[in-house]
Amino acid sequence: MSQGGGMREERRGKREERASSPLKKGATAGLSSSAGRNTRENTAGQASSGAREERRGKRDERRGRGSAPLHSSLFPLLSSLFLFALLCGLCFAYTSAARAQTTPTQPTTFQYPGAVSPAERAELRRQLQRHAKVIEAQSAVLKVVAKLVGPSVVHIEADIPPAAGMRYGRGQAIEEAGSGVIVELKDRHYVLTNRHVIRNAAPAAIRINLGDGRRIHPTKVLSDPDSDVAVLAVEAPDLVAAPLGNSDRVEIGDFVLAVGSPFGLSRSVTFGIISAKGRRDLRLGNTEVRFQDFLQTDAAINPGNSGGPLVNLRGEIIGINTAIASNSGGNEGIGFSIPINMFIKIVRQLIDTGKVTRAFLGVNLNSKFGPAMAAELGLPRLLGAHITGITPNSPAEAAKLQIGDVILKFTQTPVEDDAHLVNLVGLTEVGRKVTLVIFRDRRPIAVTVVVGDRSKFGQ
Repeated sequence: MSQGGGMREERRGKREERASSPLKKGATAGLSSSAGRNTRENTAGQASSGAREERRGKRDERRGRGSAPLHSSLFPLLSSLFLFALLCGLCFAYTSAARAQTTPTQPTTFQYPGAVSPAERAELRRQLQRHAKVIEAQSAVLKVVAKLVGPSVVHIEADIPPAAGMRYGRGQAIEEAGSGVIVELKDRHYVLTNRHVIRNAAPAAIRINLGDGRRIHPTKVLSDPDSDVAVLAVEAPDLVAAPLGNSDRVEIGDFVLAVGSPFGLSRSVTFGIISAKGRRDLRLGNTEVRFQDFLQTDAAINPGNSGGPLVNLRGEIIGINTAIASNSGGNEGIGFSIPINMFIKIVRQLIDTGKVTRAFLGVNLNSKFGPAMAAELGLPRLLGAHITGITPNSPAEAAKLQIGDVILKFTQTPVEDDAHLVNLVGLTEVGRKVTLVIFRDRRPIAVTVVVGDRSKFGQ
């Protein structure tokens, strides 16, 4: 009975062992087995438990790797990718080099230096059109001036008599040619020109060719040899007069146009600027012009331009082209024009009285007055006209001017030098009372003087 109970206890123990153990192997071993069998079963159980611990450790290790930082897990991957890309680049370079060695080189198209493509040329043309519009807008002023003044400019031909030709070293009649411009004074039309263009020619020997093709002769000729001014009275229907400007307002750098008939080429227009003002003491060939106050211009002036107008951008006459400085006889960029204000003063006297009466002051001037003498007298710089003599019974003596005085101003106009003073006095109306500013005893003094008639003093 005890043996049966023991067996039942053994079977019950095995069942409990199988129920409590998660493993199937060794589950059938009984509690009543021999010691060797129990030892093997214990060893197997420990092995199974170690295996389970090992698998649990690996799972924990994988979980631990998953929770490691991102850069430590990506570094091996990035290193592998970098090596892969490097190998691909080397392979591509090797392949390209091999292809370059095996493929023949294609010759490139030669382009001359500065060559541009069709697309670049198209862009350059668009740029040029934009820039040209600006220049064209400015040049439009010149076109309008030329159209405005052109009909007023005339071409003059004159048959100079033998007597006048002898004066210039010629013993026969000569033909002179030049230019002129029509103006309106006192409701009549006149042609302004230089005296050397018509000299002593009779009205019938002077041919005036108008802009519309008509040819007329002057009805009266008036001139002044001391200033090279001439004025021709004309009568014809539909004459076009040019407006007069103010040459006193002209400044160096002003744009001007010279219009005339150089070498017989009627109504030619040239363009330039005012290069200088107050040019005096010029030697003008065989002519003797005593009163000079020229405007200098680089607008081309050639033989045949004499007597033609110098106009500003408003189409107004500011000068009459008179002479050039040239070694060749043609234009070299230095031309001279009589200021229109000076020209018109003389013309008005010629129209009113038939002659020019010039004022007289009665002083002798020092042409060698220089900076050293000016400083010795106490002047801050060289300016004015230095008096070296007084004409007896002259306006200067009546005004008590003295030798050594320096005339600084004449009628509020600063005096530049002795030639400038001569011009200022010569263009003043006879009998006019004027105010002088003189420098005496190192200080300026105002003096009033009434200018006289030059012809009454044998001048």
